[in-house]
Amino acid sequence: MDKSKGMIEAEISKALTHWEKSYLGRGSISVKTDIVRDMVIVTLNGILTPAEYALCRDKEGLLSIKTTRNSLVESGQEELKHIVYSITGEEVISIHTDLSTQTGERVMVFKLSGDLEKKFA
Repeated sequence: MDKSKGMIEAEISKALTHWEKSYLGRGSISVKTDIVRDMVIVTLNGILTPAEYALCRDKEGLLSIKTTRNSLVESGQEELKHIVYSITGEEVISIHTDLSTQTGERVMVFKLSGDLEKKFA
């Protein structure tokens, strides 16, 4: 691979920020990507709107925001898999994601078909 691990991680962060803005209508405040063995772990900070934080004050609102936000990501799963594949050359086997309504942070884990980290050793 002719690109460094850091370059690939930065490229994924930039691509996912672009996806958020074009697909969800707004992007996170900051994105950090880490390649660990056969996983790409992406942490997106500042993804909730002030109105969503307000709704999260009670359990019903919190569950509603989590469900809605997770459904939005699920509906864009094929595009997300394609983005990661086009940058890494590794097929995405599965995507795992969760959102913290307390910190407004989303963690996404892309499980890959091969050990991407070994390619940089």
